[in-house]
Amino acid sequence: APATGTGAGFQQQQLSISSWKLTVALCSLANFINSADRVIMPITIIQMADAYKWSLHDQGVILSAFSVGYLASMLAGGSAARQYGGKLVLTVAVFLWSLSTFLAPLCANWFGALVLCRVLLGIGEGLGLPSIFHLFALRVPAEMRSTAFGYLVAFGSAGQTIAALACPHLPWQLSFYSFGCAGLLWSLVWLLLYREAAAVPPLQQRSFQQLAEQQSAGESGLHGFESQASSVRWTEFISHWPLWAIYIAHFTMNWSNYIIMNWLPTYLSKTLGADKNQIMFTAVPYILNSFVGIGAGYFSDALIRERWTALSVRRLMTFVGLVGPGVLILLFAGSSSIALAVLFISLSMGLSACNSSGHLANHAEVAPGHAGITFAVSNALATIPGVLCGPLTAELVTKSGGRWFPVYILAGLMNLVGAVVYVSQSSATQLL
Repeated sequence: APATGTGAGFQQQQLSISSWKLTVALCSLANFINSADRVIMPITIIQMADAYKWSLHDQGVILSAFSVGYLASMLAGGSAARQYGGKLVLTVAVFLWSLSTFLAPLCANWFGALVLCRVLLGIGEGLGLPSIFHLFALRVPAEMRSTAFGYLVAFGSAGQTIAALACPHLPWQLSFYSFGCAGLLWSLVWLLLYREAAAVPPLQQRSFQQLAEQQSAGESGLHGFESQASSVRWTEFISHWPLWAIYIAHFTMNWSNYIIMNWLPTYLSKTLGADKNQIMFTAVPYILNSFVGIGAGYFSDALIRERWTALSVRRLMTFVGLVGPGVLILLFAGSSSIALAVLFISLSMGLSACNSSGHLANHAEVAPGHAGITFAVSNALATIPGVLCGPLTAELVTKSGGRWFPVYILAGLMNLVGAVVYVSQSSATQLL
């Protein structure tokens, strides 16, 4: 017989707590693999370029090919998760990016095939993150979202850390094979363990507050939010200044992050003379990013529990996460030693993690039923720097006689502009 009374309510609440924690754990692990796969090529390309005689412009094309696929699939990822369910879309995404990682060494002899592999990696990862944001908006209680996003970003940084430590000492082919297999194994575990939320009546028949309360008690599910999402026109996602504040903050954050992720190993090696042991120091920024991301999440949720408004917390964390790195990147650009360069770029990446509790968490407040789509729009725009930073960096460095200073000056100024726009235009009021 079905359970009744307060005992049933307690069991249901415990099931809900277990469910959202499992969601955060598995999605964070997926982001670990996702982020590791992204930095394998920027590290191994030093060896591969020597072996295959790639020019700096060739390397720029290979590095930016990922962002082309990422941009192409981003909007599809947000809408697909809402239409077909986060479980299916995230399964397809992780399988695709892991398979393309595994196949990369087999395609290295053919430049076009390798570029295609990089595009497919981007397509898979472009489907994945909007699906995760969609699942977090549905399954994670509002008062725990900063912490959840903090873990998500921290696990991503941990993946980048492990890859940065391991890949310089592994045969470059083994780096791709190892992380590719890890993603394929994750897909199997996800299929076995994750369960979609139960369906609920259409949202139009219930108030948003009721739905939020039932979500916290484990009674809400995918279709309640989907019915609301179906009533919103696409133009709404580009018609509100608070949404554009998020988009611009994300764009400027990614401009510097893509340059650091794609070019830091090459910069340390070719400009500052780092050897393969010193290239391991590229793990330090990601380690600090992990710790700061988790700490910023707990700190932000504590401020909200102390009756800070969500908006003031989002603005504070975004300001710290953009202005701090902007200043530190300028200091990094003037560094002449490996130790100072690693110090400044590590502090920069550490403070950048505060954005996970800032504009990244803001999606779930301004568009709680559409977080997957608003993040897809945001991340699509924020992937443009990834497309541009490969060829543009190569061109700026070549035209300036091998100097990297213009590249980092531009990145630092971008961050400062993003902070001003977000702090002045952001909101925590539900818009969609």
